[in-house]
Amino acid sequence: MSRYDLMTDFEWRVIEPLLPNKPRGVPRVDDRRVLNGIFWVLRSGAPWRDLPERYGPRTTCYNRFVRWRKAGVWDRMMDAITVAYDGDIQMIDSTSIRAHQQAATGKKGDRDHCLGRSRGGLTTKIHAVVDAQGLPIRLGLTAGQAHDGQVADDLLNHLGPHMIVLADKAYDADRIRTLIEEQGATPNIPAKSNRKWKPCFSKRLYRERNLIERFFSKLKHFRRVATRYDKLAENFLAMVQIASMRLWLRAYESTT
Repeated sequence: MSRYDLMTDFEWRVIEPLLPNKPRGVPRVDDRRVLNGIFWVLRSGAPWRDLPERYGPRTTCYNRFVRWRKAGVWDRMMDAITVAYDGDIQMIDSTSIRAHQQAATGKKGDRDHCLGRSRGGLTTKIHAVVDAQGLPIRLGLTAGQAHDGQVADDLLNHLGPHMIVLADKAYDADRIRTLIEEQGATPNIPAKSNRKWKPCFSKRLYRERNLIERFFSKLKHFRRVATRYDKLAENFLAMVQIASMRLWLRAYESTT
């Protein structure tokens, strides 16, 4: 067995009921076998054409990955797996991912694929909200040069009362603070040096924000995420979702 064949019986018991189950025509390649192939590509970062034969035809694995993405399977799976998050504290931040040259071969004038020029070259930003355990709840993508606050409206619109939101100075804007407070939550964000009015801020709570940095570190263990090879933003986001789900499932399994 390859060291990338990591799908356990526990993970399969959780994932199997969330997959489409409408077999038609000729018998299809086993879903668990296909998922292991997708996980192999995710973890190794190798091209789909290098997928080992033990996972079945590479076209089958790739086509099913894309078809499930278009059908919203990865979105629904992410929602189902993250439903039990710890709701007391949430943290938001982003990390930049260097794009491989193969990801930047789209046609000129094509629609936005979240690729942009920044100090690090051609990059994509992964934005994430994690819970008090450092496990991802919501994810988003932007071009590498985009300001972190641009996606805050989408990622911070599911807060509950008495919740505390931890973020760095990039999110210190009146608009973001108002968005958080209107939902009954409390922002714990350090003030920028040019802010005249200094809001309440707890350094002790802010130390917990290291959990989101550790999440990004774990996420980049998956080589298909650490470097962006996918031309389509939708496919890259799906890979980020699958990696995030695996982190959740490992956390679940360790507590059972």
